[in-house]
Amino acid sequence: MKNLLLAQSGGPTVAINATVAGAAQYALQNPEIDKVYGGLNGIKGILEGRLVEIGERLKNPDEMHLLKTTPASALGSCRLRLKDVETDEESYEKIISVLREYNIGYFVYTGGNDSMDTVLKLSQYLEKKGIDDIKVMGAPKTIDNDLPETDHTPGFGSAAKYIAATFSELKRDCNVYDIPAVTVVEVMGRNAGWLTAASALARKTGCGGPSLIYLPEAVFDIDAFVEDVKEKLSENPTVLVAVSEGIKNKDGEYAAESYQSGAVDAFGHKYLSGTAKFLTDVIRDKIGCKVRAVELNLMQRCAAHIASQVDIDESVMLGYEAAKKAFEGKSGEMTIIKRLSNEPYKTEISSVDIALVANGEKCVPREWINERGNDVTDECVDYIMPLINGETKPVYKNGLPVHFEI
Repeated sequence: MKNLLLAQSGGPTVAINATVAGAAQYALQNPEIDKVYGGLNGIKGILEGRLVEIGERLKNPDEMHLLKTTPASALGSCRLRLKDVETDEESYEKIISVLREYNIGYFVYTGGNDSMDTVLKLSQYLEKKGIDDIKVMGAPKTIDNDLPETDHTPGFGSAAKYIAATFSELKRDCNVYDIPAVTVVEVMGRNAGWLTAASALARKTGCGGPSLIYLPEAVFDIDAFVEDVKEKLSENPTVLVAVSEGIKNKDGEYAAESYQSGAVDAFGHKYLSGTAKFLTDVIRDKIGCKVRAVELNLMQRCAAHIASQVDIDESVMLGYEAAKKAFEGKSGEMTIIKRLSNEPYKTEISSVDIALVANGEKCVPREWINERGNDVTDECVDYIMPLINGETKPVYKNGLPVHFEI
């Protein structure tokens, strides 16, 4: 019998542990799979031989439930980019030797765009070397919702729910005063504005939600922005603005370039911050009203106290199917969600060739943004709404949540 290896990489989410739980659940139900291992800190930990057996613990239903409701990456994460096989075959040989040492026949790697690059390269290496007794599958994850081929990604629904609720609460906070004031809220989103678009859902609560919404998919013009704010202030003394961290001008430069550090991560992505601060400085200078900047930053990633049950359930299914497909002989693929209908909301789980996903990017369709580029359409809201439904049941002790710890 062979063993199953699970690992996570990239940024944490509310739902990434639910995917691991789903894959482990399949293995524990399959008498032909012996042990379930977790690779600590993703492919980096696997290269270093840092694997731990987690299957026995997860046989306990309470522990399994705890893992599903624990935010962030219980197994740890990394942002290590594997080099091409031609330039670093030694790393691939090391990975295979570790997998052999632990008798791994099935490997499910959960992550986003860059993590799927790891699945692609490793599966290509296995094929090149004629290794057919080790199967590697990808399972999607990212709050950014920017993976191609899948209708949406685990983690996005819960982050969208947090953002919608936060904007609803911010709007009610702002509305208590009758003096002109603008609040600019910066939401994560380098090139894809899905998270910022979710702020529009706050309008469903009756509070009015954000007055203006700006996504990276529409060209951002600073003069038009000032006019937008002035117009909204003429209608209401309090204006709430939702803005993606990655908004860009017509030349493709980040609007807040002067506030950026210029530093990049292991995958060459710029670290972004300061967009809200930049815009509040502009408003203060051009309009002169009371203004404040709010940066949601990390809070939107792991807010398990307001997780979406739909998000958790789908994450479990994606992990379960990834392990199942690996056992059935599939390799070099990623499990995906196909939406069958909106009302009632129905989906099915399938899989696609990892080459269609790795290093790709899915952005908000331009037609889901209004012509002026300062709001989203009803179609965009209708797409997101089903993903935030249902409330989870986290475990609490002494009034605080209890989390799964390795």
